[in-house]
Amino acid sequence: QVQLVESGGGLVQAGGSLRLSCAASRSIFSINGMGWYRQAPGKERELVALISSGGSPGYADSVKGRFTISRDNAKNTLYLQMSSLKPEDTAMYYCAARDPGGVFNSWGQGTQVTVSS
Repeated sequence: QVQLVESGGGLVQAGGSLRLSCAASRSIFSINGMGWYRQAPGKERELVALISSGGSPGYADSVKGRFTISRDNAKNTLYLQMSSLKPEDTAMYYCAARDPGGVFNSWGQGTQVTVSS
């Protein structure tokens, strides 16, 4: 497992942007899948975006064209650039890493994103 620490959340108006960062405790070079999840009050946790070790991204339909996931292996950091934010993007955002078996079993503590209308 790897320890993950998110940062960059905050309060932003609708239409604004934020960049989330996720710092890992060790090299992420060999971690095949890393992703961002979010959980809004009263709702289940949902996958927002994921990225492979080669940099191939995938996105939930709700964020396609607005969010961009990236990773900097040299800095052991995962990012989520969020643009054109909507009130429905309000949630706690979590960084996660897959183990070799493909299970997301390393999680950060989360960073809150609040989008006001």
